[in-house]
Amino acid sequence: MNISVTMQDKKTFIRWFLDNYQLKRRESVWILNYLINHDSFLDNVHFIREARFSPRGIIISAHCSEEVPFRFYKDNIVTTDAEKSFHDIRMNKKDPVYIQLNFKNSHQSMEYVAVLEDNPFLPEDHYVTKEDRQLATKLLDASHYQYKKKKLQEAIDLALDKRDESKFQLLSRAMRQLKEEAEDKIENI
Repeated sequence: MNISVTMQDKKTFIRWFLDNYQLKRRESVWILNYLINHDSFLDNVHFIREARFSPRGIIISAHCSEEVPFRFYKDNIVTTDAEKSFHDIRMNKKDPVYIQLNFKNSHQSMEYVAVLEDNPFLPEDHYVTKEDRQLATKLLDASHYQYKKKKLQEAIDLALDKRDESKFQLLSRAMRQLKEEAEDKIENI
């Protein structure tokens, strides 16, 4: 993703986007056209993913997208009123505005990727799902089990080498207990 995108790149992209996609809300076209024609605003426009996490974000969707037609986020307020957001943009032209565009195959569009910037407000664990966390926990449990099992097996082998029957019995019980505990926690070990 780009760190800095020029004003000309943004203008070129917005024109391309408006030429190639029909937006769900006509007010979205007004906003994008307004931005193209006012360089002072365009300096503070950033195209990102997940605009809902930004302090002042806009989500605009084309007809080919199944996402919401329009959303404006400012601090903890969310509105679908494009006229209010347009007014806010005009009145606060020095404040950054973060725009997310939803259109078919947007993640494959070279034009969009060329102006796309990292979202500095995105929570670090945003893309980590519950399933990811569960899988990571299982992997960690399995790794921990394998490590303990290996160390116990080495100690059992050493006890056998030294012909230390009491140590062998103690370690064998520990190995059985480890395997029983693992059956409850870890599948397919």
